[in-house]
Amino acid sequence: AGVAVLSRTEPTAMRIGNGDDFFDDSGRWIESDIPLADGSTLTIISAYAHSGEAGTPRQLEKYRFFDQMHLRLEAIRGSGHHGLLTGDLNVAHTERDIRNWKGNLKKAGFLPEERAYFDRFHADLGWVDVHRQLAGDVDGPYTWWSMRGQAFDTDTGWRIDYQIATPELAAAARTAAVDRA
Repeated sequence: AGVAVLSRTEPTAMRIGNGDDFFDDSGRWIESDIPLADGSTLTIISAYAHSGEAGTPRQLEKYRFFDQMHLRLEAIRGSGHHGLLTGDLNVAHTERDIRNWKGNLKKAGFLPEERAYFDRFHADLGWVDVHRQLAGDVDGPYTWWSMRGQAFDTDTGWRIDYQIATPELAAAARTAAVDRA
């Protein structure tokens, strides 16, 4: 795996890993604290959650990753910093985030247990799915398409890439788009 944060502003702090030694050297999590002009701090996270495999130890690792993600998001929210989590999280959160949701109910990436984590990130911790907030209650926009068939051409995809922000930061977002060029 590999994640990165690029910034024109020098970070005041950087952290590699999400606080769980099991994942800390896997290239799946990096945080940078960026000072803002108003004196506040923006903590940016770039994350990559592996796809998992339903009913296997690999899926349990994915849940462990999300458990730790919950702790980090809670800590950032409690710090008073603005927060932005971006990355490939390999979960389609709602039926609007996957074209063929009925056929994928038992597949990793759309399991009820995975989706429940996202419910908690939003409902319990107050983080906001920025793209969904801007797009509204519509199908998609999707960010991943299978190489099989004509999934890309027919826009039969999954939305597994996210920008999840603290509410104050999410309120500042004006537009979001998926470039399919």
